Amino acid sequence: MTADHDAPQPGGEPAPRVRPRRRWLLWVRIGISAVVLALIITRVPDFDWSGLVPAWGLSNTGWLALAAAITLAGFALSTLRWQAVMTAMGMRPTPLHRLFGHYVAGQFVSNVLPTTIGGDVVRVSRLSQEPHDPADAFASVVIERLTGWLVLPLITIVGFTLDPSLRDLGTATTLALAIAAGTLVLLAVVLIAANHPRILGRFAEREGWQRFAGAVHTGIDRLRRRPAAALWVVVVGLAYQGSMVLAAASAAAALEIPNVGITVLAAFLPAVLITQVLPISISGLGVREGAFVLFLTPLGVPTEQAVALGLVLYALNLVMSLVGAPAFAMGSRRNAVV
Repeated sequence: MTADHDAPQPGGEPAPRVRPRRRWLLWVRIGISAVVLALIITRVPDFDWSGLVPAWGLSNTGWLALAAAITLAGFALSTLRWQAVMTAMGMRPTPLHRLFGHYVAGQFVSNVLPTTIGGDVVRVSRLSQEPHDPADAFASVVIERLTGWLVLPLITIVGFTLDPSLRDLGTATTLALAIAAGTLVLLAVVLIAANHPRILGRFAEREGWQRFAGAVHTGIDRLRRRPAAALWVVVVGLAYQGSMVLAAASAAAALEIPNVGITVLAAFLPAVLITQVLPISISGLGVREGAFVLFLTPLGVPTEQAVALGLVLYALNLVMSLVGAPAFAMGSRRNAVV
């Protein structure tokens, strides 16, 4: 979550709109996405638009449908990871179906609505109405996000271990491994700071906004003291990120992209996912496609198909996020009544 988000209130949630003072930031991010995509297309000699989509048939449709189904299953696995974090933190259990509603409502806000309000803000706000302490709700979402910082680099390592030929692709190999290593180092720094009694720990007994930082410290400390519960969080996290690899592999098969299988995507997709969350574009648009060009063209993948894979994954996430529209609408209506 970033500072661009409206602060959630215990009894409600921010309206899905862009405040005037934030509107310029939204337009900047849209502009960056457009510029990056334009650079990819214009700087590539003989960019073949017809190469974006193959001759479509029943097989392509089947692979694309499978990718969509796996993407939706990934939403469920991510929800299960969130529930596992809450359990490890000692929070009161919330039924999985209700958490799933909160999660897909957040996905709808993040990926569909033209707003700088993040879906994580919606998730925190909804969970605070269960009721849970808003600080604990905030901590559960932060820690759930942090698990990805561990799991994604692990998947990269697995990909390069299973396919040694990927270790000799020059810049692509170096950058993917550097992103994985950098993410692990950053995670270690964050965890040390969060668990240290004199850094975030000193906020554990504070009031106001400081108690949110203290809740993150308390949550991580509880995970440290419950290794079995923490291990389950990691296992579910691996299942979720693994589903993202499978969805991408299915999308690549639908587009008939050569030389891009599960091990290739295990090695490089985590770097793409880490890169695309940088808050400089709209849902990673442009950044994701540029990353795929960088990582896949050394394998002989045409630039057009690398761009197409990024766009298809974006479209899949966008379309599947529409599942959260009813959950978001019902929650907003309930808040309005209250």
